[in-house]
Amino acid sequence: MSITHTFIDFIPSIFLGAPSEDSFLAVLPGHRMLIQGKGMEAVVLTLYGGLFGLLFVLLFSLLFAKTLPYFFGFIEGVIPFILIFVSLYLIFKEDKILNGFIVFILTGFLGYFTFNLPVREPLLPLLSGLFGVSGLIVSLKSKVKIPTQREIKFREVNIDKSFFRAGVGAIISAPLCSFLPGIGSGHAGIIGSEIIGKNNEEGRLFLFMVGAISVIVMSFSFVTAYAIGKTRTGSAAVAQEILGEISGVNLIIILFSILISGIIAFFVGVKLAGIFSRNINKIDYEKISIGIIVLLIVVNLVLSNWIGLVVLISGSTLGVYCILSGTRRINLMGCLLAPSIVYYLAG
Repeated sequence: MSITHTFIDFIPSIFLGAPSEDSFLAVLPGHRMLIQGKGMEAVVLTLYGGLFGLLFVLLFSLLFAKTLPYFFGFIEGVIPFILIFVSLYLIFKEDKILNGFIVFILTGFLGYFTFNLPVREPLLPLLSGLFGVSGLIVSLKSKVKIPTQREIKFREVNIDKSFFRAGVGAIISAPLCSFLPGIGSGHAGIIGSEIIGKNNEEGRLFLFMVGAISVIVMSFSFVTAYAIGKTRTGSAAVAQEILGEISGVNLIIILFSILISGIIAFFVGVKLAGIFSRNINKIDYEKISIGIIVLLIVVNLVLSNWIGLVVLISGSTLGVYCILSGTRRINLMGCLLAPSIVYYLAG
C-alpha cells in the first residue's frame, strides 16, 4: 500500500482540468502560457505560490490542529450533505449540466464498484485511468506543438499586491479541502477561483493560488491525521502507516521537513524550469505521451491485478468522454465523492 499511495496522490493534480481536444494546451492558464512561450514564468508563479503556502502553514498549523477536532465534531453528522452540495455545485457550474451529471454519476458508479471488488490498490487504476491515460490519449489526437520558450530569472516575475486575492483564495479554500473526504486540491482550486474571479491577469493569479493550495492541502493533511486520525492524502496515509500514529513530535518534524524541502524545491524547480524551457520544444510530445501511457499500464499490471486493468480501461474511456464532451474534469472526482456520500449516509 505504501508504495502506491504517494504515486496516486499526484495523478489528479497533474492531469486535472486538461482541456478539450480542440485546444489541448490552450485552456488552463499554465498551458495557455506554455503555448505563448511563457512556460517558465508559469512554473515560477506556481513556485511563488508554494512559498506563500509554506508561510501560511508555518503560521497557522498549530491553530488548525487545535480547532479542527472541535470543528470536525460539529460538522461530522452533516458531511454527506456537504459533499452532496459540493457535487451539485460543480455539476451546475457546467455549461452543459447534463454532461456534467452523466460524468459524475458514471464515475461514481465506477468508484463504488472499484472499492467493492477485489481490486488490489484500487485507487491506482481508478485515478490513472480517469486522469492520466485519458488525457494522454486525447493529447495524441490533438497533435500538440510546443513553441520555443522564453527563459527568465525568477526575480523578473513580478508579484504585486494584486496577488493578495490569490492568497486569500488559497487560505479560504485549502484548509476546508484538507479534511473533508473525497475533496482535494482540485476542488479547492474551483472554490478559490470564485474568489479571484475570471479576470485574473491571464491566469497568473490562478497559478499562484494553485501553488499555495497544493502546499497547504498536503501539509494540513498531516495535521488532520494528527488532530482527528484521518488521512486525506497518500503521503499522510504512508506516514500514518509507518508511524502507527502521528504524535505531536512527529508532526513538528514532518512540518519542519516540509518547510525545508519546500524552500529547496523552489530553487530546484526554478533551475529545472530553465533547463526544460531551453529544450522542451525539441521533445517529441507524441513519443513521450505514448511512453507514459505504456508506463501507467505496466505500473498497474505490476501493482494491481487483472480487475484493476479493467478499471483502468473503464476509467480511461470515461475520462476521454469527459474531455470530448467539454465537461470539466473536476467532475471525474465523482469516483471518490459518490462512494463517500454513500458510505456516510449508510453509516
